[in-house]
Amino acid sequence: MGGTLRLHEEPPRGDAPVYAHFGDARADDWSGEGHDGCEQELSIIVRARPGSAALALAAADRMAELIHDASPPLEGHRLVNLRVRACEIARDERSGFARATLRVRAVTERL
Repeated sequence: MGGTLRLHEEPPRGDAPVYAHFGDARADDWSGEGHDGCEQELSIIVRARPGSAALALAAADRMAELIHDASPPLEGHRLVNLRVRACEIARDERSGFARATLRVRAVTERL
């Protein structure tokens, strides 16, 4: 895929898809004896214009490549692992846009 991949907090107004934005997120305590940790699960939603499921999947696949086992710097935490657990494809019934949803899991420990 050419161009720049951008990840938005919310769907951008007036932009024609393809674009990606954060979906639902959740954090759970992952602490144990001798360590203070957190497990985070989040979704990244990629939207593409109607009839473009292949484009949505290609963009989601590229994002998954960039995310999987990445090691972004974290302030006050250590990243234990970062994984894309699943990718789902669907069509938005209201807009007809193709929608690929990446399910991402990260585990961190507090330093």
